Parts: sequence; C-alpha cells; structure tokens
Amino acid sequence: MSVFPRISLRPEVAQYLKGAFLNSELLASIGKEEAEHHFQTLLTCLSHPPSSTCVRANVHLSSLGEIRVKLGEELKKQISGWEDEELEIVTHPVLPDVLLIPVVGPRCVQKLSSEVVVGAQCGNAVLRGANVFAPGIVACPKFMKAGEVVSVFSDVEGKCTRGAFSFQGMTTFVGNGVAEKGRAELFGAGETVRGVGVRMTEPLYWSPSFDGVLPHLAFLQNLPSVVASHVLGPRPGERVLDMCAAPGGKTCHIATLMEDQGEVVALDKIRNKTQLIRENAKILKLLSVKVFCFNGAKVVSDDVGHDTREPPFPPESFDRVLLDAPCSGLGQRPNMASTWTLKEVSSYPPLQRSLFHAAVRALKRGGVLVYSTCTVTLAENEEQVAWALRTFPDLTLQPQEPRLGGDGLPGAGLSPEQLRLLQRFRPELSWEAAAHIPLARRADVDTIGFFIAKFQKN
Repeated sequence: MSVFPRISLRPEVAQYLKGAFLNSELLASIGKEEAEHHFQTLLTCLSHPPSSTCVRANVHLSSLGEIRVKLGEELKKQISGWEDEELEIVTHPVLPDVLLIPVVGPRCVQKLSSEVVVGAQCGNAVLRGANVFAPGIVACPKFMKAGEVVSVFSDVEGKCTRGAFSFQGMTTFVGNGVAEKGRAELFGAGETVRGVGVRMTEPLYWSPSFDGVLPHLAFLQNLPSVVASHVLGPRPGERVLDMCAAPGGKTCHIATLMEDQGEVVALDKIRNKTQLIRENAKILKLLSVKVFCFNGAKVVSDDVGHDTREPPFPPESFDRVLLDAPCSGLGQRPNMASTWTLKEVSSYPPLQRSLFHAAVRALKRGGVLVYSTCTVTLAENEEQVAWALRTFPDLTLQPQEPRLGGDGLPGAGLSPEQLRLLQRFRPELSWEAAAHIPLARRADVDTIGFFIAKFQKN
C-alpha cells in the first residue's frame, strides 16, 4: 500500500540526481534497467519514514539492558489505549548502544472535516512519531477550540499563508489528533506560542513520541549517524574535533564512546545551534565536550601557540576529526517534497572541500578523519572522496567497522577496491518488503540516505 507518491523535486534537480544513478560506470556494472529501478525506488522511499525508530542508549550512565526496560515502561503508557498495537524493543545485533522500535503503518485513518495545516518540517516530524508543536501550525479552522478532534495535513510545498483559515494547495494527510490550543491562542496574540498544538492520537504511521521520555538515557538518532561515530573509533583520553556539530548527537556519542575521558571540541558557526549542543551534553551529563561558535573552515591557524584551548588551533592538534559536512540533505526521510533549486544543491561541494582542507590540517599524523553526509548525490559523496585522494597524497582510505551499509556508487572514477571501503546507505526497500524482514536486520537496510568515508593521515 503506497500512501505517498515519490518525493516531489524540481525537474532539474530530479535530472541531476538521476544522472548519478544512470552514469556509465554504474550502467556497465548493473545495467540500465536495474539502475533505473534503484532510482525510482529511492524516490518512493524518500517520501516515507523508515520502518523502524533507532534510539541510541546513553550507556555512559546506565547499561543497555536497564535502559531498554525503563524505555519500555515509559513507552507502554503511550499505547495503553491502543488495542491493535504492541510494543517491541530489540537490541541491535552489532551496535552495542542501539535499541530499535518498529514503526507501524501506513494505518487506516479516516479523515475529518476539521483540518489543521502544518509546515513541511512539522509534517515530516509527525510521520516519525512527534506531536504537532504550536509553531509548526500554519492554518486552522476559524473557530477551532482546544479539545477539538482535527485532521492534520502537511503543506509540502510551503505555500500556505500563516494564520489562514483553510488552504487549497498541495497537502498530504498525516493523521488525526486533539487540538491542545484554540485558534485564538495560536494566532491571536501576535507572539510565537510554544508547546504542543495538536496531540496526535491517530497518526498515519505509529511511532512513539520521545517528548520528555528518558532525556538523559535515550537519544533519537538515525542509525547511519550512530555508525559514523563508531567508524571514527574515538578512544578514552584522545582529543577529537567535530567540525559541524549541531545539534550535537554525534558529539555526545563520541564523548560517550570515549567514556567521557579526553576532549571533544564541537564547532558550529551559528550561535543558537551551539546552545543546542551544550544542552544535549548537559542532559547526557558529559563533561568532556567543549563547544565553540566558530567557522570550521577557519579552525586551523599557523599564527597561534601550541597550547591554545580554543579555536583557531595549531595544525595537527587532533587525534581524530569528524566532518559531518553540510549537505543538500537529499537522503533525509520522510521528505515528501523538496524546493531546492539545482543552484542550491550544487553549492555544497565547494563548501565541503573548504571544510575538508581544514580537517586535514587539523589532523595529527596517523590520525583518523571520517567524512559523512546525509545525502545521496554522487558529487557530495564519491566524487568528494576521489577529489580528496587526488588533493591530499598523505590520505588513504581505511576499512570501516562496523559495516552495515553497502559499497560506494560507481561513477566518480574510484576503483572497485576503493568503493568497497566506502559505506553508502541507500533507502531502496518498499514498506511491504521491509515488513517481512526481522526488525534487527530491517534497521540496517531501511534507513535514511547516508554516506561514510574513513581516511588515515599517513
């Protein structure tokens, strides 16, 4: 059963993306028909949420088993009135700090006459288990009161005027809920209203809400993002740089893997985002995280001393560097429509290369650099690896552990051996196919689109 169509992209972006999946190298290896099938399946998958929710357990403070029990107790409160739902929480067979929960759907939900319209990002969050928070509501009925049962629709193109009574543009139904705030409270004061606006009671896809649930023990994080920190392999006592760290999921994971011993320097050039990193580190009780509002591309300077504790730093200051680079985000799920222009999508590779230059300079000899993105384009992934190997002769690709994704995509001139050292997560499973795979394995193959490359500086 397919509820959403394929992700809606601008024609030039769709053609650009298709070029990566129908390039000559890939066609030579798997054939045009299979390459076309992979591409069309990808577009369909991107508009749906993954079929499992990944929770990273903060094993720095408690054991995985204890966190699993506590999480089960908390989440069972959410489904106590739902006779058709059962709560299943399993441990990942490879990742020692991951718990998995199935996403149930698409469910049969009857649309109602009272309609609330939310922004695209809010709609995407609802499909992954969130309630509707008040700032995400852009339109609602003229006389809507708190306590009213409403249907929630996502404005996938971002064209609804805030405060409208109704909207006739392109929307997608995401489920039903109970309004926690009336229209007068949402739009009448002229100020941004906080808190839950609609509490979802019949979501199209059921996934537990983690709002306020064990904040110091359970952290929602996409599985490939968890893998990236494990691939980096930080050790207690090391000094690690997270160059583009907000909101801090990987930063905190790195600190946890280091047993909070050593130093994790987290950078972001937007000040309010650095505050998110600090808040997450505080909630997870991590003391080794040092956060700075600073442009990662300028993190290294030859004009500073050898003992500086804040950026810029001298060259070769870090044992390991994570460059989870800003990217076009065309692997994020669910994403029913993207308004990116080709110019915007194409603007990321130069920025990524600027950051890469700084990352290599910041890394000690013998150190490890992990480059990752949450996009599926060839230009931001395999082509960047090929460029890096040409530009920095002292970098070599390294095997990755754990390895849960597939090989890199042909088309950037990398050898088969080099492609096997890369790790690309490609969402290409239909919901029907995913439902027949055991949960622990399903989470590895039905993920967001993601890419990881691991280098060593010789």
